[in-house]
Amino acid sequence: MHKILLSTAILLAAACSAQDKTTDMNDNKSVEKADLAFDSSKHVFLEEVESEESLNWVKAENERSLDRLKSDARFTKLESDALTIVNAKERIPYGSVRDGFVYNFWQDEANVRGLWRRASLESYRTDAPSWETVLDFDALAKDEDKNWVFKGSNCFQASEGSKWRCMVSLSDGGKDAVIQREFDLESKSFVDGGFETPEAKQGIAWAGNDALLVATDWGKIGGKESTVTESGYPYILKRWNRDTPLEQAEVLFESSPKVMGVWPMTFELEDGTVIQSAMEAETFFTYNYWYFPADGSEAVKWPIPKKSSPQGVFEGQFLLTLEEDWKPSKAQSFKQGDLVAFDVQEFLETKKRPEVSLVFRPTEKQAIEGVSLSKNVLLLSYNDNVAQKVSIGRYAEGEWSFADTQLPENGTAGVAFASKSEETVFLNYEGFLTPDSMYELSVETGAVETLKSLPAGFDASPYVVEQFESTSKDGTKVPYYVVRAKDTEMNGKTPTLLYAYGGFQISLNPSYSAFTGKLWLDNGGAYVLANIRGGGEFGPAWHQAGLKTKRQVIYDDFVSVAEDIIAKGLTSSDKLGIMGGSNGGLLMGVMYTQRPDLWSAVVCQVPLLDMLRYHTLLAGASWMDEYGDPDVAEEREWLEKLSPYHNVNPDVEYPEIFFVTSTKDDRVHPAHARKMAHRLKDLDKPFLYYENIDGGHSAAANLKEAANRRALEMTYLMQKLMND
Repeated sequence: MHKILLSTAILLAAACSAQDKTTDMNDNKSVEKADLAFDSSKHVFLEEVESEESLNWVKAENERSLDRLKSDARFTKLESDALTIVNAKERIPYGSVRDGFVYNFWQDEANVRGLWRRASLESYRTDAPSWETVLDFDALAKDEDKNWVFKGSNCFQASEGSKWRCMVSLSDGGKDAVIQREFDLESKSFVDGGFETPEAKQGIAWAGNDALLVATDWGKIGGKESTVTESGYPYILKRWNRDTPLEQAEVLFESSPKVMGVWPMTFELEDGTVIQSAMEAETFFTYNYWYFPADGSEAVKWPIPKKSSPQGVFEGQFLLTLEEDWKPSKAQSFKQGDLVAFDVQEFLETKKRPEVSLVFRPTEKQAIEGVSLSKNVLLLSYNDNVAQKVSIGRYAEGEWSFADTQLPENGTAGVAFASKSEETVFLNYEGFLTPDSMYELSVETGAVETLKSLPAGFDASPYVVEQFESTSKDGTKVPYYVVRAKDTEMNGKTPTLLYAYGGFQISLNPSYSAFTGKLWLDNGGAYVLANIRGGGEFGPAWHQAGLKTKRQVIYDDFVSVAEDIIAKGLTSSDKLGIMGGSNGGLLMGVMYTQRPDLWSAVVCQVPLLDMLRYHTLLAGASWMDEYGDPDVAEEREWLEKLSPYHNVNPDVEYPEIFFVTSTKDDRVHPAHARKMAHRLKDLDKPFLYYENIDGGHSAAANLKEAANRRALEMTYLMQKLMND
């Protein structure tokens, strides 16, 4: 590939998104200890994902909840609107440019699983591109009798003019575990006798036209009982040469089952040389990076901090962003959040770190979101007070310079496509009330030309976007956005949906959602996006402020936003609902147990909820750097106070909560939602439950299922916040 190859399977973020007695987290009361006295063993059977007993329980709860929600007269209209949105033909066909073609993945009502297709670049620039099907996933699934979900492709071209070969990732039902098959773009067919891997959570990288770097579950080899880590990810990396069995692949690197995992990665130099490397994740946020010399000599560790992220090679400079302060020498020091670089050829020759230079330093209110490389320029995406911009970077005579692109402000600008092998660069922009637009960038002038724009998914004219700050318990200012009708009366009666994530250094920026507009705003609701700590809106420090035993600040931030919008008169506890998924689902669980008085609806999507056993379930062990280790006394003490499953108080009145999860989620175990729901059932507390049998961590495997889930959630919110 022409950029760093890292596995996205290690990310907890995806789709959507405690104590014995209620405690106001904005006063000086301490958090009470978790109630561990109840018999949690009776819920353990729900950890058997597809056992008959588990699925019978799931089906019964699904039926009960769906009967209520789907019998609501509003559901049919909401589902119809959602289906119109997901099946809209007026979508921007984002894609990758290769040798004059734009490759795009497309789903609609006729292509539920999707088409991989292409159009010439010239045709793509028109309003009606002429598309040619490359691979039909509905037909493939039918032919092979599999519930295939396309999980992306990893493509490689050995030299200009040679064939493009791709490894296509296919998931059965949307799981993180995939199979990979080699595909020939020229013939539009899978390669007969080509590379193919068995199903596993895995990572691959092209090491040339005839070799792959593969990290996967190798089974029981060399006397080992397992070749995956306690987190369920691979720890052995091999080089697999063409026309040889996978079993004969050569071991390049072996770590330990105690690390989080090992993934291959490659860097491509300007002359096309592929630098073979690996990322060894000791924890979710600390890494060792290894370089494998072409002469077969011993692996060399890249001389960079454990908390840093390589971003590729540009003009001979090895780029990396820092998640910690770094002093590579007595004369040099860099700050957390900086983008820095050094001469890659010097390192490859000497195996020692060259002098490091500063490329870009964000201000206090800025944070680097991404680094992309084109054939001519470096493209830097960065947050500026929770609005995102794109800047063009150049390197000449040892100096770096940057100039912002001419995109609209106060929204989210990003790089839609850039590649070291292509001069073409596509950018995109969106805002809460501004549909996505795609631009072609002139790297010479920084000017942009509108290439494609979405029509409005709803009429934005009645609405306004505002940005405010709340004050958290420790005095920290927490930014948040409000999207509301211009004529909203500040009388506390507006049904309001508050959304947040708060983890893993993931930023939430302004984004356009026809779902939010059509299904919520147009029905009289207001929407609030909270940029709480734990995210990456203001760089690594904003994230690290809420790690492990410091995590309560994240929840205090969320509470402060809720109380601020109530104090402003936008809404009231009776009219306030909250939503979050994955790590945001944990946020919902904690808010449910810590402040049940503050909201009347809680949508808890694909959540973590049992924080004393999360590290034993699926990929849970990989997140201990974020949440803490239940086997460490100090961290367990905090997790006992945090764990929503353990902190439901039989004597407290809670709002009805709606759990949404998926049987096929092999990242966050569905047992979290199952066990919490069962606990509430035992205590006769109100809840709704929906578990999609397919769908993976997004809880939806196709467009129809995605529309159904949205309609269910919105029906619930309307029942709780809009009924008189």
